Amino acid sequence: MKPKHQRLVLLGLALAAMAGALALGISALGTSATYFYAPSDVFAHAPAPGEAIRLGGLVQKGSVQRLPDGLTLAFRVTDNARDVPVRYTGIVPDLFREGQGVITEGHFDAQGTFIATSVLAKHDEKYMPPEVAGSLHKVQGKVTS
Repeated sequence: MKPKHQRLVLLGLALAAMAGALALGISALGTSATYFYAPSDVFAHAPAPGEAIRLGGLVQKGSVQRLPDGLTLAFRVTDNARDVPVRYTGIVPDLFREGQGVITEGHFDAQGTFIATSVLAKHDEKYMPPEVAGSLHKVQGKVTS
């Protein structure tokens, strides 16, 4: 085989290997990706029960309740237009409180309650997760219009 043909074969094999690696990477990311929803998004395009998502917004004032087992917390996440009931079993971050930004990860059950597997709270007075800030800004624009 001529050197020119050898280079073409090697180039073809390298391109095929890169395409295979890219396909594997995309498929791995696609199965582990969780999508962000604000409460208004949940009502507009309800995710399937059991589908892993992230739900973000503000912890609704007056909604936080500790259930009798002592470890489960029930609260509502709002974007000032809609709100969603959330249940979380575990220890919440120290900065978790009513009226503050929060992102929860988990899934919806068949009754429409979000079952959180983790709760993330903002880390200082001025910070709000970009997804939450964007969804609140989008909803406030619709409410005032």
